[in-house]
Amino acid sequence: MSNNLQSMALSVPHNGSIEGYIQAVSSIDMLSAEEERELAVRLREDEDLQAARKLVMSHLRFVVHIAKSYSGYGLPQADLIQEGNIGLMKAVKRFDPTVGVRLVSFAVHWIKAEIHEFVLKNWRIVKVATTKAQRKLFFNLRKAKKRLGWFTHEEVQTVANELGVSTKEVLQMEARMSSQDQAFDLSADEDETGNFAPVQFLEDKSSDVETDVINSDWDANASKRLYSAIKTLDERSQDIIETRWLADSKITLQDLADKYEVSAERVRQIEKNAMKKLQAAMVA
Repeated sequence: MSNNLQSMALSVPHNGSIEGYIQAVSSIDMLSAEEERELAVRLREDEDLQAARKLVMSHLRFVVHIAKSYSGYGLPQADLIQEGNIGLMKAVKRFDPTVGVRLVSFAVHWIKAEIHEFVLKNWRIVKVATTKAQRKLFFNLRKAKKRLGWFTHEEVQTVANELGVSTKEVLQMEARMSSQDQAFDLSADEDETGNFAPVQFLEDKSSDVETDVINSDWDANASKRLYSAIKTLDERSQDIIETRWLADSKITLQDLADKYEVSAERVRQIEKNAMKKLQAAMVA
């Protein structure tokens, strides 16, 4: 089943249409807790790949949300999202619906783990030359550097004159060329000494992604349930609720009383009864 599940990955474009992909996955309906549980049971008990596909597709938007917090490493967003999608599929395969947590809460760990691994493999702490001018200086400086060790002041000045750059640029590139990559992670011994490593700062900590994702999921499902519940009301009750609570320009009880040719008290009673029905539908 693993290979089949892996084949479900929605291909993330690398040709500049990443915005279209994000828009597409954001338009996919999210699942209610009951729908999610039913699909997870079907996958777990019957190895239903269609159920697995629905679980994956409905959570692709959250992968995008998480991948954006790793955008500071100069790596293609499409690649970050693709790796996160792999983590999501692993989470779907391992998800146990009997535990009582939502899939998004469980999947956050797996999505982050895959993105972490990708970043660790593809990003160097010391980026020697990132621009065309820096690359030209780098290769010319390698030719000019005849021995090990640092340039003297006179040598720095000579190289700067020959290459037509400032002495500051020569010194900066020499420092980059002489630097060594720093380990991303700490060894077991280093971890106990209070040292730090880049892996500890890999993710953007400016927000709690897991909480953001869970809140977004809850808000979207709450809105979906609310509008579904409103559709169960009679036409007059729908109008009263929408104009009194959902419209940008709300109107008064008296305005509605005049519209329906009843008393303001009667409109208030209809509104109260409609609210009770909505509350019952929301918690059902």
